[in-house]
This record gives sequence, structure tokens and C-alpha cells, in this order.
Amino acid sequence: MEALGVVVALVALFGVTLLVMAVVGTVKAAKAVAAKVDRHSANAQRAMENAALKAKSIARPGEQGRIAALRLSLRTALDSTRQVLQAGLQQDGQLGDALQLLARLDSHAAELDAELRMMEREPTSGRVAARLPDLRERVERITHSANSLRWAAQDRMRRFADDELARLGKECQDEAGALRHWTSAEPAAEDGTDAPGKASAATSTEEPADRRKGLGTGRSTSAEDLLGLAAEPLSRLADRLRKPNPAGPNRS
Repeated sequence: MEALGVVVALVALFGVTLLVMAVVGTVKAAKAVAAKVDRHSANAQRAMENAALKAKSIARPGEQGRIAALRLSLRTALDSTRQVLQAGLQQDGQLGDALQLLARLDSHAAELDAELRMMEREPTSGRVAARLPDLRERVERITHSANSLRWAAQDRMRRFADDELARLGKECQDEAGALRHWTSAEPAAEDGTDAPGKASAATSTEEPADRRKGLGTGRSTSAEDLLGLAAEPLSRLADRLRKPNPAGPNRS
């Protein structure tokens, strides 16, 4: 019974663990989807606001149109710089510092955009005309700072791309040289000297001629030498054979 209770407890614990993991995964997925939707909604809303500001800068004359143009230029500079820095952050981590500076510029730009929005609703044209130069100067300072960050990031990306392309071109040239480095066969000697193979062949052809001189010796061998009669001349042998036998012929 105790073993059965332990098994049931383990099964229940495993089921609770699976349930908790499923809940946590569902919550994380829901948060990710919500964040993505919010991000897209914010981008869509900002795009609509920029389109409205562009329409106001064209349609409205006077200070109202100029204020709309200032707000549009401020937003355009910040948005363009943010897109460039975020796109290059994956390849260059140093752009993270530039993004932090851009975030600080965003806070100042948000305050300035709020003031410009209030000036759009200001009924007194004299007050708007008095505040407009100061507002334009602040907008230019923020946009210049944002543009400087964007231009510097673009120059940095282009420089890195040029360096990488030059390095890649050098590696390709080295590899091409290595592929062309092959060893060709040495041509045969043409100065009249015999190759080692020819010399050995000539020696082998001449060797049997030397061996024909008396069974491997360096001199010729006569029939007398072969029969062992070289010590006694052939004439003396003939004289001995001609002498008569003193005992005479055998008689039967």
C-alpha cells in the first residue's frame, strides 16, 4: 500500500508539473503576442500621425503649418536614426551606446513635441510667432544630433563593409594562387647524356659478351685447359703414344 501511495504521489506531482509548465508557456506566448501587437499598433499609430502632420504642413498656411513641419522633421529624424541603429546592432555591439543616447534625445523630443502640440492649439497668433524661433532652434538641435548619430553609424557600417570586402578579396587572390601552384613533370635530358635506365640497359647488353670469354673469367678458355693438358705439350703426348710396348702384345 505504501508503494502504491508513493507511485500515485509521483504521478500527481508529474501531472501538476506539466500543468504548471503549460500555464507558464501559455502566459509567455500571450505576452509575446501582446508585445508584438502593441509594437505594430504603435508603429501604425505613429505612421498615421506622421501622415497627418505632413498633410497639415502642406494644407495649413502660416504658423500652424510651420509648427506641423517642425514636428514632422523631429519625428522623421528620430525614427530614421532608430531604424539604422537597431538594424546594425546585431553586427556591431558598439551601436548600443548610440541607442542609449538616442533614447535620451527621445525624451527631450517628446517634451518638445508636447510644446509644439500646445502651440498648434494656441489661439493667439502673436504668442505663437514669439515662441516659434525658440522652438525651431530646439528642433534643429535635436534633429542635428539624431542625424549625426545616423550618419556616423552609416559611415561605420560602410567602412566595416569595405574592410571586409578588401580582406575577402585578398583571401580570394591567395586561394587562386594556391590553386594555380602545381608541380609539372621534369622534361627528359636533351644534352646527349644517357638516362640511368639507358646506361643500365647498355650494361646488361654488354655483360653477356664478357661472360662468353671463358665461363665468367676475363680470358678465353681453350680445349687443352678444359681437358687438363695444358702442363704437357701435345707433341710429347703423341711421342709417348708412339713408343712400342716393351712387353709386347699380349698373347692369348
